[in-house]
Amino acid sequence: MGKILWALMYVTVMILIIVEVESSLHRVGGGRYTWNSDVNFSDWANHQRFYSGDWLYFGFNRTRHNILQVNKSSYEQCVDNDYIFNITRGGRDVFQLLEPKPYYFICGRGYCHKGMKFAINVLPQPPPSAPTNLASTTTPLIPSNGIAAAILIFAFKVLLL
Repeated sequence: MGKILWALMYVTVMILIIVEVESSLHRVGGGRYTWNSDVNFSDWANHQRFYSGDWLYFGFNRTRHNILQVNKSSYEQCVDNDYIFNITRGGRDVFQLLEPKPYYFICGRGYCHKGMKFAINVLPQPPPSAPTNLASTTTPLIPSNGIAAAILIFAFKVLLL
């Protein structure tokens, strides 16, 4: 009985992990090392859709630039003191958008005035998409997700041992 309970717990946890809402990684500016004054960040941000849980990736030269999360007023006036959070660590830094709300980012050291800033509005995670064929109410025995299928196969093998 212990193996069965362990296998059921394992399968449950793994399915919960798989079903968990996926987050996206957004390369700020659209490339690997594009946190610099040559990018139109407003244009880039306007062509993206951000959801809570998503990540921002900043690639930059940390001796020249930094990344500061600021409030709306500091964003509009390019004020780099009294920031909310300094994202700068090593030049290849990430920031997770945890809440659905507006976020404001600037580069200090005078580069904000050269256009190194952007504002985004983070949306709540969309609900899972509904099945396209609503006429069919049957659920397939084998999940279409390959990872979920592998987990179920592993669990059944454990049960057989």
